[in-house]
Amino acid sequence: MLCIANSCTDPYFNLAAEEYLLHNFSENCFMLWRNENTVVVGKHQNALAEINPGFVRENEIRIARRISGGGTVYHDMGNLNFTFIMNGKHGHLVDFRKYTRPILEVLHKLSVDARFQGRNDLTINGKKISGNAEHVYRKRVLHHGTLLFLSELGKLNLALSADPLRYKSKAVKSIRSQVTNIREHLKTPIDIIQFRDMILEHIMQSFPGSVFYEFTEDDMKAINRLKTEKYSTWEWIFGYSPEYELEKSFLVDGCRLTIRLNVTGGIIRKARIDGDFQETPDIRRLEMSLEGARHDENELTGKLESAVFPEGFFITPRELITAIF
Repeated sequence: MLCIANSCTDPYFNLAAEEYLLHNFSENCFMLWRNENTVVVGKHQNALAEINPGFVRENEIRIARRISGGGTVYHDMGNLNFTFIMNGKHGHLVDFRKYTRPILEVLHKLSVDARFQGRNDLTINGKKISGNAEHVYRKRVLHHGTLLFLSELGKLNLALSADPLRYKSKAVKSIRSQVTNIREHLKTPIDIIQFRDMILEHIMQSFPGSVFYEFTEDDMKAINRLKTEKYSTWEWIFGYSPEYELEKSFLVDGCRLTIRLNVTGGIIRKARIDGDFQETPDIRRLEMSLEGARHDENELTGKLESAVFPEGFFITPRELITAIF
């Protein structure tokens, strides 16, 4: 097994590195890595429906999409991610217990009563410390999981505090769980680097023939190319979201306004604006200014700032943008 202690904290590079190892290597691989503050959505999720956009924007939290399914997770420098990429037989590749077992063994060595719970979680006293997901490619499986060691749980909860009533779609929706940090349950304090090294040592001992591996210059070029062409793009992060509908009603100067958007591939296909107007304004031109645009705050801000707002329409461009996001 190739064992990689990846020191890069760029989420787009790290997610690209996983796919690169999965598709281009034949060896079994294990990698440990961390990301700067990032919300990572599952492959089949609507990114905007999983986050608190205002909090994410104000705190400069990046948004990324991975190739595995499952729910949204929050990464920061207090969270350690682990990845197994393993060969196997078709029909026998998916096994959440198999790939979380070595992590549990390390935690048990630290006298932490961690357990496998549900389909793919690790918990301590019923609180989640690790979410896991898998992706199968031919006769290889990618299994990756989070490990909340000393994460900012307040930020985690606020970043993922999405409004569940705003969006309607067939996208996979996350199930929120109570969480805790591993560090809180240690009898003898260690830091996250010591924790990482303990896991790496345990993996090396558990898989005979394991060797350390560092990305070569060619590896780095290929991973950065995949990062640029896929993982950091709007098309992958937001445009890959399943078709969805957004509906938001709110009050402005005592009048109720309702906005409905139909979005496919991240592009607004249909927009409708209704309100308690004393006289019905001609708002079709305003609706048409939204149609064909990305469901993206910067793009829509530009569209609305140059749009013609009909007489009697009582909302400003900034208020409309706030409603849409």
